[in-house]
Amino acid sequence: MAIWQEWWVWITAGGILAILELILPGQVLLGFAAGAVLTGLLLAAGILGASWPVLLFVFAMASLAAWWVFRRVFRGRAGDPKIWHTDINDNP
Repeated sequence: MAIWQEWWVWITAGGILAILELILPGQVLLGFAAGAVLTGLLLAAGILGASWPVLLFVFAMASLAAWWVFRRVFRGRAGDPKIWHTDINDNP
């Protein structure tokens, strides 16, 4: 059995990508981390076979879907400027 057919490899890779997202913020690696974890969970549950093209396709689609959801959830409206109503130096 090849290493990429093991469920724990995918979950570990997802964990490493999530840690890297903390170090290098940008909300890019978070989608890949979620895709890797989901692929690992589907492998562990026996839903996915060990075919490399199928695993890669599921990983890509799950990563894309997770990235799209995270972009919608964690980002404000695009193009809206940040408006400050109070200043830290203002006395109440």
